[in-house]
Amino acid sequence: MNEDSISKKCKGCNTALTGPFCAQCGTPRVLPKIDASYIISEIVSVLNFNKGIFYTIKELLTRPGDSVQKFIHNDRKRLVKPIIFLIVCSLIYTLAQQFLKFEDGYVNAGGFGDSTVTTIYKWIQKNYGYANILMSIFIALWIKLFFKKHHYNFFEITILLCFAVGIAMLIYTIFGLLETVTHLKILHFGGIIGVIYISWAIGQFFDKNKKINYLKGFLAYFIGMLTFYFLAVALGLVIDLLSKN
Repeated sequence: MNEDSISKKCKGCNTALTGPFCAQCGTPRVLPKIDASYIISEIVSVLNFNKGIFYTIKELLTRPGDSVQKFIHNDRKRLVKPIIFLIVCSLIYTLAQQFLKFEDGYVNAGGFGDSTVTTIYKWIQKNYGYANILMSIFIALWIKLFFKKHHYNFFEITILLCFAVGIAMLIYTIFGLLETVTHLKILHFGGIIGVIYISWAIGQFFDKNKKINYLKGFLAYFIGMLTFYFLAVALGLVIDLLSKN
């Protein structure tokens, strides 16, 4: 098979090409050369306000419920993928905390001494992206229970939480930065605002006109967090118990 015949088939799905892009999957006939212009265009595509990280942050700050609804039902190209968004936002928080050295009050294992529980909590502190994904699983289960009449499945609710918790992590980062600059102990206010935001986003997603939904969103988030940390403690205690036998 010669090169000309190969170029007439899509490199992504092997469909016959009739134009510059594949009609089946959208892959271009000829991929752009990777050079300085390509790298710049990729950075711009991530940072622009019409599509990418800044656009995602703007939409989630102004209308989280509508934005996530649109992502689930209509358009999944304009917002950053939810799990990637959560990991990136958590990474930003972790790097900011390590660089600025503001007090990390997000999770504390005080009182457990040199135990497996402390080890687990330290892992959570160093891996907020993965820890937030795990925590979102438990919060999603409680949201599913509180909002069972809305018939959203577990995975759709998890998408909502990835976006909402990601924004909360950025809020914590901003307050950590302000605490470093002003030397005022205000990080806990960021924690409060973050919880309020998540509760608001959950309420907006299900029905923004019903005030009870915001309370249910807060309860689902709070109980889900407690469940996550309770199981983390229980896991650590069980491991310590088994290691002594």
